[in-house]
Amino acid sequence: MRPLIINDPVYGFTTVPRGMLCDIIAHPWFQRLSRIRQLGMSAMVYPGAQHTRAAHSIGAFHLMQEALRGLMERGEFLFASEVEAAEAAILLHDVGHGPFSHVLESTLLDGASHEDISLKMMEVMNREMQGALTLSIQIFKDEHPKLFLHELISSQLDVDRLDYLNRDSFFCGVREGAVGADRLIAMMRIVDGHLAVDAKGLYTVENYLTSRRVMYWQVYLHKTVVSAEEVLRQALRRAKYLAESGASLFAPPALHYFLHAPTATRHEDEWLEAYTTLEDNDILSALKVWQQHPDRTLARLSQMFIRRQLFKVEVYPAEIPQERMAQIREALKQAWQLTEEECAYFIHTVSVGTSLYDSTHGGISIVQRDGTCAPLPTLSTIVHDEGATGEHKAYLLYPRGIID
Repeated sequence: MRPLIINDPVYGFTTVPRGMLCDIIAHPWFQRLSRIRQLGMSAMVYPGAQHTRAAHSIGAFHLMQEALRGLMERGEFLFASEVEAAEAAILLHDVGHGPFSHVLESTLLDGASHEDISLKMMEVMNREMQGALTLSIQIFKDEHPKLFLHELISSQLDVDRLDYLNRDSFFCGVREGAVGADRLIAMMRIVDGHLAVDAKGLYTVENYLTSRRVMYWQVYLHKTVVSAEEVLRQALRRAKYLAESGASLFAPPALHYFLHAPTATRHEDEWLEAYTTLEDNDILSALKVWQQHPDRTLARLSQMFIRRQLFKVEVYPAEIPQERMAQIREALKQAWQLTEEECAYFIHTVSVGTSLYDSTHGGISIVQRDGTCAPLPTLSTIVHDEGATGEHKAYLLYPRGIID
């Protein structure tokens, strides 16, 4: 049977063998990812950022194919079942993402992470597929003896990151964010069961880390993106408060469930059924209707998001002056005639940060000429062992036009 051929704008043609992998792509839960944008709010800054999580998952799958093929050509033995399982795992690594995922995680999902939800969905799919995903789940959970298979999915240098940096920089037009994925994959080695990079790839690794830093500050943590996320977060928080208080509130069925169903009474099967039908358009449709809601706080927040009248952002290198916050709070109360409770929806502080390199999550090993591995910071002149530290900024967000 002829394979499925997908023409990807970043890598060109990607070949998917018929069988389990095509069954995964055809599954309704994977197809749902084609209706969830990869970058969420970033399109408010970069209009071209319209690509989806399905496109990213297929791109990561393509890089996994290339990485496994290269490792086997360099002498690493893999069973055909392990190759297929690793490719299935990377296809499904983001299946648990929701619309505007990190915003929903902190408002409607009670802190549930998309990684945990992805695993739960994979387990349900595995039962539907009579155990075909068992090995994929072992790799995803880092329970397979060939540890590098999991590291290709989740590590400091995995195909997930390689794809989203290349794909996001491509669609945003941020050329500095592109990485040499093909060269990095060609330089990958397995030492003592773990993923490492040949010494000849040292400069490419440094470029990859620098590109990642650029993408975080220029795209993912852009102050306008953070502002849009906070407007949406507060609109959903207000909607949830009103729904739990018994107010009449329009919402598509999946969103209605998460707004109204008390956390303690949610049944797992019911919860998952609602979640797997929740998409970008459900949130956007609700916000459009909420612009006319009689609750002035919800209506105002919804209008701000739909009309792109986002919070103004003041950037501070460390702590935000308390006197500045108090000044803005008083100006807002007087300008909009808000109560203290209402005011809390419109003034926020957000701490953002990222590290060029973080050795606390495994780090990156470089294979030297004698075959031994050395941690990246011992060989690099630009990468230091920052641990869990790095660059941090504090954002103060509040409505525009209320104070100079």
